[in-house]
Amino acid sequence: MFKPVNRYVLVEDITKKKEQETPMGILLPDDYKPTEERYVSLRVIDHADDIRFQLSTGSIIIVDRKMIEQITVDNGKYSIVQDNYIVGIVNV
Repeated sequence: MFKPVNRYVLVEDITKKKEQETPMGILLPDDYKPTEERYVSLRVIDHADDIRFQLSTGSIIIVDRKMIEQITVDNGKYSIVQDNYIVGIVNV
């Protein structure tokens, strides 16, 4: 298991990926990409002990999509974000 340190938060993306649905007969270019929202909801899996605010495992946080870092270690893929890029916590 990956343990984040140095103010990083281990997260998983919980936004539902919407598939492009079109009525029959409408063709889209191969390079067409629908616009993505700037901010994304993430679930906290684990966090470093030195983050600057209180955060619990399972919390839902809001982060700018561009600030998520992807790490591959020993065939495991992890998504992390530094605590200063978290713009909000959603109370659930």
